[in-house]
Amino acid sequence: MPRMNAVNSGDTAWLLVSAALVLLMTPALALFYGGMVRKKNVLSTIMHSLSAIPIVTAVWVLYGYSLAFGPSHYGLIGSLSFVGLRGLETAAHGSVPSLAFVAFQMMFAVITPALISGAFAERMKFSAYVIFVVAWSSLVYVPVAHWVWSDEGWLFKLGAL
Repeated sequence: MPRMNAVNSGDTAWLLVSAALVLLMTPALALFYGGMVRKKNVLSTIMHSLSAIPIVTAVWVLYGYSLAFGPSHYGLIGSLSFVGLRGLETAAHGSVPSLAFVAFQMMFAVITPALISGAFAERMKFSAYVIFVVAWSSLVYVPVAHWVWSDEGWLFKLGAL
């Protein structure tokens, strides 16, 4: 991986601002969904959206980023070489620090299950939602992110954006 001297401060600032804006979309989504349900379900609906932040963050840091953006196995899934974000603290991803890129990509991983939570508002227990979020992030989001956004993903190589 390239060293930190390849980092561009403007690119990094823009990436971090963009990550923050995507992160702000999650509580906004929680409030939106909370306004669409009966009064007795407002808090649980908001909790479904907001709880995606810590749950997906844990999945992403532990193994999600590594499987999405690690060295590829036949363009299908990444490796576990970055488990726990090992080795990324001084690395760069293009013109930004790798950890900034990790945070940016993580925000999209976070908002995806929060968006899905609106489909089952008022109909799912929180414990089932936690299992769903971990399963969705691990089995659906991470592989598809690798296919589409990793330089070695099979859809990326076909020109998908």
